[in-house]
Amino acid sequence: MSPGQRYEVLWTETAFQMLTGVSDRRIRQQLFDVSKRLQHEPEKQGKPLREDLLGYRSLRVAGQRYRLVYSIDSEASRVHVVAAGLRRAGARDDVYELAQKMVRLGLAAGPPKTKREVSRVGRQRKKR
Repeated sequence: MSPGQRYEVLWTETAFQMLTGVSDRRIRQQLFDVSKRLQHEPEKQGKPLREDLLGYRSLRVAGQRYRLVYSIDSEASRVHVVAAGLRRAGARDDVYELAQKMVRLGLAAGPPKTKREVSRVGRQRKKR
């Protein structure tokens, strides 16, 4: 793919649910805004993951505490965000632990959310 071309960034259903589960509206918006950067040269952003998440990449967000886990489909010019959440090494709700479980269960792939559906998340107010 030439440098001038853009990738389409799509969120899986599970990643979208993880995004909506982030209680801080500003962090939610940052996660979404950073995902838009993946439209341009996503293979040069983030870092490649290993072991159970081989083939996926991770991008740091919001003071480096949060992560986006994504895969790149170069043939279709698409980036699939499969997880978004807090990095908490050793915790059950660590974004990498959750991403590994989703990959094992086959939830890392699936019908992606459209950009319009995801963009609304950043504008939603926290429900009480």
